[in-house]
Amino acid sequence: MSFEIKVISNAKGRGLVATKQIAKGEVIFEEKPLVCSQFLWNEFYRYAACEYCLSPLEIAEENVRRLSGDSNISLPFPEMNVVDQSQHVPCRNCKVVYCSQNCFESAWSEYHQLLCLDSARLDPEHPLNKLCDFWKNIHFPPETCSILLFAKLVAKLRLSSNKAEILERIAEFCHSTVELDSSLIHKLMGEQFQEQIEVLRQMCHDAFYCEEAAAWFTPDGFRSILALIGRNGQGVGTSSLSAWLKNCEQLNIPQIERKRFDKMVDRIYEKCDEESGSFLNCEGSALYMLQSLCNHSCDPNADITFPYHNHVLVLRATKAIFPGEEICVSYLNECDRDRSRHSRSKALRLV
Repeated sequence: MSFEIKVISNAKGRGLVATKQIAKGEVIFEEKPLVCSQFLWNEFYRYAACEYCLSPLEIAEENVRRLSGDSNISLPFPEMNVVDQSQHVPCRNCKVVYCSQNCFESAWSEYHQLLCLDSARLDPEHPLNKLCDFWKNIHFPPETCSILLFAKLVAKLRLSSNKAEILERIAEFCHSTVELDSSLIHKLMGEQFQEQIEVLRQMCHDAFYCEEAAAWFTPDGFRSILALIGRNGQGVGTSSLSAWLKNCEQLNIPQIERKRFDKMVDRIYEKCDEESGSFLNCEGSALYMLQSLCNHSCDPNADITFPYHNHVLVLRATKAIFPGEEICVSYLNECDRDRSRHSRSKALRLV
């Protein structure tokens, strides 16, 4: 590895520090999350993503037609799509869709066999559906977290053959005082969290309590696990439109055709902004062990990206990093950056 984990300061806590020179553009690490979940409102508004890895399920043309509200839009270069719908696999019980057989099998073995709603998927009285509805009513867009991260952590613990390892990995995430936990939960849930948190805890208990994670369902334990998720959750955004555009920008086409293409893309984003605002991506949150140690900076030297259009996070150096230098990242999300020259300046103004 080209880095080590060190305590940076009392204020920052732990961070990643380079142990050798890292060249600009070099991949520092790739990481899959411990758990990942699409935001509930994002799913409700038909942003179609793989339940396991958040890979988009719509081809770019379907995506832009939904986002713009214009069913007549036709995109050129269909071969630049990254979505292969022939590989999609629905759960045979609840019909939730996965982008591939591998994702379905991974989800099933890790958590879905316990959380699958089967024929109760549309039953509003099912405890898990009631929990999700309650969460949506206290956590409106723009979303920053999903209560299903907690559900998946519990299910993953129950199904693991090495429960001590799962608990140890969760313990590696930073911890804080009860006072700081309460402050974080206040930001996560809003002004009325004092009244809501006990209801939320009881609903989680009713939906997926397990003895192995009993400590997480106590009042203090529940506050701590919510704060852990809120503090360490990394936003994940995927977009078949963004991926298609990135591929198209690599095409070797005549300059006149390139200018026409750029104007078309500008018009598309204008229409999408008018219809859908800033909510253009399949969005969710995930817990990453290494990424959670990256501190943020206004002058970052590394960049969080999702180049595989799923939940696999890649940290890449944006400038030369020297031994002893802390590795820091920025807040601007990759899908906003992927609007490229067409609308990046607008996204930056809004950050």
